[in-house]
Amino acid sequence: MTTLVRILRFTRSLAPYYVGIMIAAAVVTAAGLAVPFITGTATDAIVDAVGAATSGGGVPAGSVRTVVLLALALLAVGLVEAGVGNLGGYWGDVMSAKMRTILSTRYFEQLLALPQRYYDNELTGTIVARLNRSISEVTNFMKTFSNMFVTLFLTTASVLVISAIYYWPLAVLLAVAYPLYFWLTTLTSRKWQVIEGEKNEHVDVASGRFAEVVGQMRVVKSFVRERSELSAFSGRFRSTETLTAAQSRNWHLMDALRQGVLHLIFFALYAIIFVRTVTGHFSVGDMVMLIQLMAMARQPVTSLSWVVDSSQRAIAGSKSYFEVMDLEPAVVDGGGERPHEPTGRAGSTSGPAVSFRDVRFGYDDDADVLAGISFDVAPGERIAFVGESGGGKTTITSLLMGLYGVRSGRIEVAGAGDGSDLDALRRSIGVVFQEPNLFSGTVAENIAYGRPEATREQIVAAAERAAVDPFVSRFPQGYDTVIGERGVKLSGGQKQRIAVARAMLKDAPILVLDEATSALDTKSERLVQAGLDELMRGRTSLIIAHRLSTIAEVDRIVTLRGGRIDEIGTPAELAASGGIYAELLALQHSTAKSDRKRLREFDVV
Repeated sequence: MTTLVRILRFTRSLAPYYVGIMIAAAVVTAAGLAVPFITGTATDAIVDAVGAATSGGGVPAGSVRTVVLLALALLAVGLVEAGVGNLGGYWGDVMSAKMRTILSTRYFEQLLALPQRYYDNELTGTIVARLNRSISEVTNFMKTFSNMFVTLFLTTASVLVISAIYYWPLAVLLAVAYPLYFWLTTLTSRKWQVIEGEKNEHVDVASGRFAEVVGQMRVVKSFVRERSELSAFSGRFRSTETLTAAQSRNWHLMDALRQGVLHLIFFALYAIIFVRTVTGHFSVGDMVMLIQLMAMARQPVTSLSWVVDSSQRAIAGSKSYFEVMDLEPAVVDGGGERPHEPTGRAGSTSGPAVSFRDVRFGYDDDADVLAGISFDVAPGERIAFVGESGGGKTTITSLLMGLYGVRSGRIEVAGAGDGSDLDALRRSIGVVFQEPNLFSGTVAENIAYGRPEATREQIVAAAERAAVDPFVSRFPQGYDTVIGERGVKLSGGQKQRIAVARAMLKDAPILVLDEATSALDTKSERLVQAGLDELMRGRTSLIIAHRLSTIAEVDRIVTLRGGRIDEIGTPAELAASGGIYAELLALQHSTAKSDRKRLREFDVV
């Protein structure tokens, strides 16, 4: 019930639809309740007319007119049911679509608000599976329940009242049937919901892995992992088969018990009606009317089974949905100060563009990845980070962009605001990652991703500077060419050049290059590097580079060892210092196998 209330609160803007659907259901129910009375009255009229005719008195005057009018009444009732019922169905379809929009949008909005830490621990496919499964089950339940609630309530109340008027034991037996059946159904659903939760977990994990495999099919095939991935995937669904068997066995055994109890109660009801008709307490018309009412009374009782079953599905399905919706971004994030405007220099152009002051950071409850990190980057300066793999180079850029909060220390970034507005911070930083991370859509849309209001002329100008125009101009659709998911239709160099053009068009004063050419061949690297050189001109640039030739062109180098800064200096200074950079230069010219292995530990060639 709590879940139902939460869903209604989430979708309170749909209240007019709920009310409309319930009014339509009330009209349809009232029309349906009229049918037994019309049929009963027609039965008595026909029996009287037949009896009179049989006794030789002929058909009573007006009998034909009466039964024709009763038939027209049944027609009118049927037309009302059809018309109003379909109107309610239309409102239900629209309400369901609007509910899906509301729940899906709020889910996506929450995902966008959650910090990077959440995505570090979640499978993308699992997140998507929750959206599809949970919201489908909730919207389907709410659509049907809004139609059935009034029908069940009015039918139950009306049948009880009418039965009590005709003969009170009928109402007593029905009053026993409803709660007894509901109680037995509730007992069954407790175990059902537990098992359903286990099934959902298997399906979510399988769906998450499915999305990963489809997204990295080239890797799967390269390592001949098709059979093992299929085995793990099918194993998850085979587990759901076992769980479903246990779930279904329990449900149907209890359903047989429920149905048996229900049949006994209705046996007593029919027996009472038949006996009282035979003994003259009920007319034949009364008997027909009461039998039809009992048939209508059976529907709400059996519908309770569906209501409980579907509500349990909705509750189990919405559990993971509301688990995400209940997450507090600040709690998930873990706190920690974000980059902010340099103290006392708001709006000033003097002083460092970026400053790290004794920064310490670690993921979750793990040990520190960075400790005592302090350095300044002057406006327009190019600074490179060098260190062993896992030494914290990428973590520094993640902290710069405010993806995580520091455990202690301060990060100051010109144009970052007071630290509470991460949008302002990230608007001041352009990024080119090792993986281009393009989206499905056109070339133009991907270039303009960071500046969607850009004109076509501005997009083309950025593309020309990044050496994108030469290959795009060969496409039949030019900049309107759809590149496919993650740019699958482009080469690595082409995708990276589009990423460079995207950063150029954003035109942010600070630039982060996270191994932007490491995955490219020599020809592609030269083209992309030329674009990067153009991009870095006049910008404050922080570079994680894997080629010494690139590192040698920067203004200063920061070397990292064990999460701490080892040295800071110009390439010439560090080449003569005997530190990490000097070691890298020496290793680069060595042909010894051990030296080449050592060089790879620095992600440098």
